[in-house]
Amino acid sequence: MEEKFLQIDGHKIRYLESGNSVQTLVLVHGLGASAERWNNVIPIFSKNFKVIVPDLIGFGYSDKPLLDYTPEFFSDFLHKFFIESAINDPFVVGSSLGGQISAEYASTRPSNVKKLVLVSPAGIMKQSTPALDAYIMAALYPNEQNAKNAFEMMEGSGNAVHSDIVSGFIERMRLPNAKLAFMSTILGLKNSDPLTEKLQKISAPTLVIWGSDDPVIPITYADSFVSSVEGCRFFRMDGCGHTPYVQDPKTFSSRVMDFLNEN
Repeated sequence: MEEKFLQIDGHKIRYLESGNSVQTLVLVHGLGASAERWNNVIPIFSKNFKVIVPDLIGFGYSDKPLLDYTPEFFSDFLHKFFIESAINDPFVVGSSLGGQISAEYASTRPSNVKKLVLVSPAGIMKQSTPALDAYIMAALYPNEQNAKNAFEMMEGSGNAVHSDIVSGFIERMRLPNAKLAFMSTILGLKNSDPLTEKLQKISAPTLVIWGSDDPVIPITYADSFVSSVEGCRFFRMDGCGHTPYVQDPKTFSSRVMDFLNEN
């Protein structure tokens, strides 16, 4: 993987790039995460695609300006990122907040996405869950105990979480303005309209993947996405929580590639 940077509206944006295919696959991380969240699947995808993984503005090691981080703002950011990095007609995979951003983008610019994969996407659920509350607590008070507790709850399996995930999260949340960007995003999500009507405008072939044991955004919300996007497909990843691409990267990447490679 190669670490790269570009400028969007005067802000430095970091991203990872891997692979040299003519087909581009963009991976969009979730709330409080960074490009590293996709580390388990980037090497697999890069065998068949040029993989681009941005740190969303406000997160990871990208700049964190004092702005209103709304879903519309992130969708506009994604559009500008594609322009600045010369990405045309990409495949897009978005997780959680990244799923909501990707769906928002695909609904407003339907001709700009070749295929869309939404992984446990946000955008319909409006109330919180204990796992989400624990994650917010870890973001506001980023220490080892809070972060370890949050990630173990999010995984949903009771298994130990790799120490690199915990330490990386703590490091990023201690960066200047990281907490402000995080909370602005939470408020932006809370005050946004449900995605339901926008989902009906998505024309790109779409696959929804959800962990059966997701405690952050329960799988019961999957039906709202599948029924709203015309021709949407659905795959349940049994035994997985909120990030199945971390827990079972082989199954996840295999199912995604099958979908992306279909004519």
